[in-house]
Amino acid sequence: MRAIVCKKFGPVSDLVWEEVADPIAGKGEVVIDIKAAGLNYPDNLIVQGLYQFQPERPFSPGHEGAGIISSVGEGVMDFKVGQSVAFFMGFGAFAEKIVVPAELAFPIPKELPHSVAAGIFMVYGTSYHALVQRANIGKNDEVLVLGAAGGVGLAAIDIAKSFGARVVAAVSTKEKAEVCAGYGVDDIVVYGEKKLDKDGQRALTKELKSKSIRGGYSIIYDPVGDCFAEPALRSVGWGGTYLVVGFAAGKIPSFPTNLMLLKGCAVSGVFIGRFQKEEPEKNAQNLLEIGRLLAKEKLNPMVSETIRMEDSVAAIERIAKRGVVGKVVFVND
Repeated sequence: MRAIVCKKFGPVSDLVWEEVADPIAGKGEVVIDIKAAGLNYPDNLIVQGLYQFQPERPFSPGHEGAGIISSVGEGVMDFKVGQSVAFFMGFGAFAEKIVVPAELAFPIPKELPHSVAAGIFMVYGTSYHALVQRANIGKNDEVLVLGAAGGVGLAAIDIAKSFGARVVAAVSTKEKAEVCAGYGVDDIVVYGEKKLDKDGQRALTKELKSKSIRGGYSIIYDPVGDCFAEPALRSVGWGGTYLVVGFAAGKIPSFPTNLMLLKGCAVSGVFIGRFQKEEPEKNAQNLLEIGRLLAKEKLNPMVSETIRMEDSVAAIERIAKRGVVGKVVFVND
């Protein structure tokens, strides 16, 4: 088979598309012929050695995908050859085949295209865990989503709206604002692409608060970080929850802790990989619930672009520069 291979940690441009050995299903495992794989921001970090865990080299990046089971290992009872599944791993999806533990594969209905199923579980799994387990979202909540036009941002909007919450999207460009407007958000803030100085941060806090109908948000979903994080936290309402999802803008922010005291708010970390490891049963329940909402058309995943797997390196570089709108999926012909 062929795969995108990372031989040593370094720039994304060092990745190569080359022939590697076919995987073999061991006990409790399945081999999946990958039809599509979703691109996520951590895929850029992992090849540079900047992610929370570091695979042994060589490896293929790619957290999630979908395809058809081509073989099953000893003891696998719930899957059969020819069955369509999605999977969610830490790496390995940017390839023609992958071997995964059977418990990390999920049946998908025949009517769900592989290109859509491949892009669901990372962004929707992350956002569902964040909003439900960490923030206990309900219909009376008002949610601010930073980086709202990216994969996890749009998933957060979609899930929050499915709960009946009011959602304000914060994005860096007018183009991204248009995407969010089409996704049914209640209001939008464009904070720009440049780093903010103290005056810019104060202005952003003021604008964010002005878009809240209650003067402060009950939930803030932040995959962006950097200089945009503190203005967002300052716009949280009394007793609200600020969700730390990631740092796509670059710098890991630090906060004056008196903000949490004065606002009686919680700052809650969202690390989907650790959640999967520590609470696998709850994670599986989340994924089943996402599937149920999809089947009822309560969720509407957006695939903004499909790219041939062998041409994927340029797109991985693009997501590193925050140049991806919506969800990009790589496909094998």
